[in-house]
Amino acid sequence: MNKQVQVRHWGLVEYQQAWDEQERIFADTVACKIANRGRSVDEQVSTPNYILFCEHPHVYTLGKSGHEANLLANEDFLKTIGATYHRINRGGDITYHGPGQLVGYPILDLDNFFTDIHRYMRLLEEGIIRTLADYGIAAGRIDGLTGVWLDYEAQLAPRKICAMGVKASRWVTMHGFALNVNTDLSYFGHIVPCGITDKAVTSMAVELGHSVDLTEVANRVKIHLATLFDMELIETLEQT
Repeated sequence: MNKQVQVRHWGLVEYQQAWDEQERIFADTVACKIANRGRSVDEQVSTPNYILFCEHPHVYTLGKSGHEANLLANEDFLKTIGATYHRINRGGDITYHGPGQLVGYPILDLDNFFTDIHRYMRLLEEGIIRTLADYGIAAGRIDGLTGVWLDYEAQLAPRKICAMGVKASRWVTMHGFALNVNTDLSYFGHIVPCGITDKAVTSMAVELGHSVDLTEVANRVKIHLATLFDMELIETLEQT
């Protein structure tokens, strides 16, 4: 099993460009796994693993199980606010990505770690929960709802701080999480976030009362994920 994970920091990148690159890496990894079936053990090639960090310009994405009615604006209005819209192949409903939000795309061959999608999702959440704890923000899970939440126990004013949606095939993952760090939350007003009508969204900046360095947050996330997944991180300078 290959525990090495290449970490790439893409910076601000258009959503379609990042999605295309994810699809390319994902397809190459799946092809490698298929090819290994016809090879002897000595000839097999280790499948690679990646964590891709980036930000996106304003964009709304709708998962394959989502409802288009949860987008509350038409195409003309989206143009006025500088936003685009994509129907994509991850799980989940509609969400927003934009500047100041840390987006993470783990493309992992879970055969290198463990073959359990439920466990995978919970460990992604745990990595974010531990990162937020580093900043003094108490976060956790709400039963039946994916992602990371504040006021998750009493639920007097529950609010989501990190959305998650993934795709997996042959135990290879793509898509991932979006952590609101310094995000302009007004853009969530044009959707029903994740199709949930009775809960709000928030950001680290709102909860702390000041902006937070996005690179520092990414570094903390990757360290926690490395611990949780028993990864060996390999930093690369490659861009999209």
